[in-house]
Amino acid sequence: MSDIKTTIRDFIIDNFLFGDTSQAIEDDTSLIDNGYVDSTGVLELVFHIEQSFGIKVADNEIVPANLDSVGAIAAYVENKQRSAAA
Repeated sequence: MSDIKTTIRDFIIDNFLFGDTSQAIEDDTSLIDNGYVDSTGVLELVFHIEQSFGIKVADNEIVPANLDSVGAIAAYVENKQRSAAA
């Protein structure tokens, strides 16, 4: 899971914080509440997740429970990958 978290965290820092590593993004930091990601950013994040991890994010899965923190995204990706492998 740490590789997934690193990939997601690096994407957020590079694309939404423009490389500013001074802001700590912990596994449970809310990306939406802290203003790191807006509605357009969520779509960019979904595209990145699909491309990086080879999964398809359904429209009804684009919810804060799946995408609001690095930890939530990593858990979501792992569940999708596990489901696809079964």
